[in-house]
Amino acid sequence: MTEPPTPPPYGQPPQQEALPGCWWHPARQTGLRCVRCERPACPDCLREASVGYQCIDCVSTAQQQHRAQAAAYRKAGYGARTVAGARVPQRLVVVPLLIAVNVVVYALTAFQASDVMNNHNSPAFADGVLWPEAVVVFDEWWRLLTSGFLHYGLIHLAMNMLALWVLGRDLEMLLGRVRFVALYVLSLFAGGVVVFAFGAEDTGTAGASGAIYGLMGAILVAVLRLRLNPTTAIGIIVLNVILSVSIPNISLLGHLGGLVAGAVVMVAMVYAPEKNRAAYQAGALAIVTVALIGLVVYRDTQLADQLCLSYPVLCGV
Repeated sequence: MTEPPTPPPYGQPPQQEALPGCWWHPARQTGLRCVRCERPACPDCLREASVGYQCIDCVSTAQQQHRAQAAAYRKAGYGARTVAGARVPQRLVVVPLLIAVNVVVYALTAFQASDVMNNHNSPAFADGVLWPEAVVVFDEWWRLLTSGFLHYGLIHLAMNMLALWVLGRDLEMLLGRVRFVALYVLSLFAGGVVVFAFGAEDTGTAGASGAIYGLMGAILVAVLRLRLNPTTAIGIIVLNVILSVSIPNISLLGHLGGLVAGAVVMVAMVYAPEKNRAAYQAGALAIVTVALIGLVVYRDTQLADQLCLSYPVLCGV
């Protein structure tokens, strides 16, 4: 048998070393420590970490550092992005704004016409509707865009705004705000250009349908890119094209122009290579824009010659 070299006096227990107090609660003795700063901490002041436990100060510091690094990462252009290279917006902005603009313009035309259903009898409507002869004779080029914010009656407005809300929400989340605006404006412009280039020169056209059909074409391309079932998207497009042909006083040319332009723009958005993606997308949009402007210039020259033959006084003959 062996005995300790200096046994305690008979009848007295061995003395134990006192435990340190918690850094935040000194009155609480604890044998626990933070694995990061090694300060003593009671169970109430410790949080479970990937390895061991950390004190509340270290956890707070780590969270602040993580938020700062994440902010710097996003500011540098990195972070979670969609297939189009856009960061997912926190909330919708462009779609509600576009709907608001269309509603305000409609309210203005209805007020001027003193008739909700016959708002086309207003000066603002007459100045903005797409009238090819006015574009050529008076150089009123803005009609190619402003006509996309005018509507014939309340039903026309309601149908287009409902379609914009249903289609636009997902596309704005997928493309981001800037790319979505580019898609919408180019589709709207393409619808007006096709009507101007191939439609009757003495007929007025208005409505956001060209842009809406552009969103349809974009949805189809996005579905194919994401390898989803395209049956529903194709069915919606086919049904709307059939309605465009069957129902009178609907501009099929404007619908088809917007549809094709929207699909082409979306191809550039979601199939651009990841490296220098923004440059490829901007280049593709520039090419589409130049092509549309070229078509406008060609048609303008053609219509000008026709009008000079029919009305020589317009050309000073």
